[in-house]
Amino acid sequence: MPPRFASLRRFRFNLPQRIAAGLLLLFLAQGFWLTAHQTLSERDYQYARCGREMWERPSPLAGYYTSCGNIHDGVLAYRMAGLPLTLNLMYERFADNFRKPEDKVVQMLDAPTSTWELRHQLTHILLLLRLSFLAAGVMLGGALWWVTRRLFGNLGGYTALALYVFSPAVLRASIAPNPEILTALGFFGGLYTSVGVAHAMQGPRRKWRPRIVLLAICFAVVAASHIAALPVLLVLGFIFMLWIAEGRRSQVTPVLLIASLGAFVLLFACYGFSPDAFSYLFRSDAARIGFSLEPARYFFETLSNAGITVAAVAALLLYLALRKTLYFGNTMPLLTALILLVLITAGVPGNPLLWAQPFLLAFIGGVFADAYDGPRGKLAMAACGAIVALQAVFCVLSLPGLL
Repeated sequence: MPPRFASLRRFRFNLPQRIAAGLLLLFLAQGFWLTAHQTLSERDYQYARCGREMWERPSPLAGYYTSCGNIHDGVLAYRMAGLPLTLNLMYERFADNFRKPEDKVVQMLDAPTSTWELRHQLTHILLLLRLSFLAAGVMLGGALWWVTRRLFGNLGGYTALALYVFSPAVLRASIAPNPEILTALGFFGGLYTSVGVAHAMQGPRRKWRPRIVLLAICFAVVAASHIAALPVLLVLGFIFMLWIAEGRRSQVTPVLLIASLGAFVLLFACYGFSPDAFSYLFRSDAARIGFSLEPARYFFETLSNAGITVAAVAALLLYLALRKTLYFGNTMPLLTALILLVLITAGVPGNPLLWAQPFLLAFIGGVFADAYDGPRGKLAMAACGAIVALQAVFCVLSLPGLL
């Protein structure tokens, strides 16, 4: 087999992968259930209209990128919302060539067709609007499992993923057009890719390149979702890379600069290479951030997050009590989660608490994995099983139509 396909040969869909896939299917099932109990809202139509315009016909008005105005933050969310609709409309227009006149779905091929006009012909608009965000939620769960399994073993990965699958906050963010789940995916991937680049610096330079490209993509996803999150990610990535890249610390700044430059090229592409629309990003106050304990207090006091709250408290106590838990793999997600839990976006609406959740679950998975290997490992497994079951019950009962 050629070397470039060697990684494909190493992939196995064994029992650990099957269990993770089963958990992600449960996540998808909940997402589809929630979607089936929703109706189209004004926010949906805004994302559909603006997103489709970005793909099909940016606004001809001078100084505006779309008829919605210049999108100064979250441009990727609009594009992700509009892309399935645009692709589906292209397919329907093509298929109309083979349909009888009375069976055509899109009657006005030459005139712009709004999402409102299509709401009866395309009855699945609501699902199409949410597909990209539901896919991002699944990808974030897969990334969480992949990272925690590599760091903490199968049981640590299962613990983190099980709590993720039954997280109401993540589910809500995955079944509505919004930039939050995209930011969480990019932030989680970007920070752990930064650590991966720092590890790769101990080896030959040819191993750096693919990781730097992936890092630039993660930075671009974050910048195009919430520009305020990018400076936070850069600072944390810089600190943790310095922690890891012993003997190569002088290379950390150039690597981050290269990745940031690549990210801004991709961000410019998200604005259709329109200098005026892109410049508005820097003329807005979208990057302002602040600090508050109120979102974290509300999250941990919410009954549907009871299992995650109990697990977080138990993991923190174990982390402080057991010497074996005090290492980089547990400390990095803990510090990141603590910072993001108190962060608020002061310039635009945002939910940094959601960005913190994958790191919080990674910390829980790591500490519990250490407890599983201790002298009372079976007791720790039983306690964790009860916590996951508690979280699953509260999450499922919060789904509409069950009670």
